[in-house]
Amino acid sequence: MQMFLRQFPYYIAEIAQAHEGSLGILHSYIDAVAKTGAHAVKFQMHIAEAESSKAETFRTNFSYEDATRFDYWKRMEFTFEQWQGIKAHVEAVGLDFIVSPFSVAAVKMLEKIGLTAYKIGSGELSNLLMLEAIAKTGTPVILSSGMSDFTELDTAVSLFKSRNTPLALLQCTTAYPTKATEYGFNVLAEMKLRYQIPIGFSDHSAKSSTGIAAVALGAEILEFHVVFDKDLFGPDAKASLTFPEVKQLIAGANDVYEALQNPVVKNHTADFKSLKTLFGKSLAVNRNLEQGALIQESDLESKKPANCGIPAADYKQVIGKKLLRPLKQWDFLTENDLS
Repeated sequence: MQMFLRQFPYYIAEIAQAHEGSLGILHSYIDAVAKTGAHAVKFQMHIAEAESSKAETFRTNFSYEDATRFDYWKRMEFTFEQWQGIKAHVEAVGLDFIVSPFSVAAVKMLEKIGLTAYKIGSGELSNLLMLEAIAKTGTPVILSSGMSDFTELDTAVSLFKSRNTPLALLQCTTAYPTKATEYGFNVLAEMKLRYQIPIGFSDHSAKSSTGIAAVALGAEILEFHVVFDKDLFGPDAKASLTFPEVKQLIAGANDVYEALQNPVVKNHTADFKSLKTLFGKSLAVNRNLEQGALIQESDLESKKPANCGIPAADYKQVIGKKLLRPLKQWDFLTENDLS
């Protein structure tokens, strides 16, 4: 399968509902993401009538202005024309345009608009009706595994592989913010072995160190929520990264990934020859010694550099040997000084 990712690690900054339904705030987020080094910006496309109902209760009763969850999703909507403008802005600043749909209606709209990839949220992984609609498009897909076991993941992965869909999979824990005991880093290697596709980590910990650790453990993709300030209103704010934290994350993760691509062969030390001489030690005497003295361990000291006498590592070979000439305190000890 041809992969769509530009490079590894591939960084996805999720705006989600941080825009609070404001088109102006949303565009401000796009500009802010473009300055971080991220490769993609991710949105959620909500069409309230197609995905929700008045019967949907609040998972968390956080909203001061929405009577129902349906009302909240309605407030998060944008028109087709507005989405076209959002995509144009994303592309203008050099980012990939990734969107999570939550209905077949959203998939149909997105196919008219065009996008880099679909991101399937954890709660939608068993929504085979929508997954089938996406698979038919041929558009690349990133799956999130937060609420799913391997049986459910097998079904979703098989569906997309059967269509030859470019596919990636993210380890994710549906908890906001996620605690260290919930990261599930061990799953990264399990998923890579099981599916043989690009694997990543979708983070809700609100810590830059988490993503850096995930890359060290094999994550090729990092997804994270972004927010201007963690005290802002919204369900994801406390589980998001600020933009200074995003820059710190990307710089750190890039360093770790580069290190992993350049393994050090510990037995190859030729490049350190001059340094080993500079920092190495030669044997010296720590007091004045007369000709004929028998060298004792208590007479010895080691001094830089390594090429001025007998190597310090060979000190046992000189113990008990006789001096052929007198030595002053701190003189180096050479083979020619010993009988």
